[in-house]
Amino acid sequence: MYKFIFAIFLPVSVLFISGCKKEGEQTYIPKPKGYNRIDLPKHGYRQLTDAHPYTFQYSKYAVVEPDTFKTAGKDWIFINYPQFKANIQITYKALNNNPALLKAFIDDSYKLASKHQIRASSIQEQRVLGKTGRTAMLFKIEGDVPSPYQFYTTDSTRHFLRGAIYFPTATKNDSLAPVIDYLQADMLQLLNTLEWR
Repeated sequence: MYKFIFAIFLPVSVLFISGCKKEGEQTYIPKPKGYNRIDLPKHGYRQLTDAHPYTFQYSKYAVVEPDTFKTAGKDWIFINYPQFKANIQITYKALNNNPALLKAFIDDSYKLASKHQIRASSIQEQRVLGKTGRTAMLFKIEGDVPSPYQFYTTDSTRHFLRGAIYFPTATKNDSLAPVIDYLQADMLQLLNTLEWR
């Protein structure tokens, strides 16, 4: 009988003693998951001065770099945001007053947006009228996708410009929501100040 009481009493007393702590000693517990802190600068813009068939205002916190992909055209660029590890890819194609080319480029824009259907929760299309009277088709792609916004605009005869915001990172888009909103404002500024050359 004493062996039974001793067998129960000893482990229980060890648990009580090990659970006690000295005064002033801290108990460490894991912190709950949180979001990354993202400090966003105030919007500020400068004019694109490179020799392209287009010009627009882009963020003063971004760097314009040539597109180096193998399939890139002469006037394709990246507006790179090193602080956010994001970029806006701009692709330009000349139409040469060819309606068949215009239709092909518009179809390509829809195909590129629909490639995100696998991971997207929704894809919304919206025709946007800029301050200069120029219209653009905007695709808002929701969900954990690398490109939350894409757009295209054209004058229907000579110029076709397509753009896409890209995040080459595995961070969930709900964590990136402030940055996505920030880049959306820059994208709209780009569209509102776009001029053909």
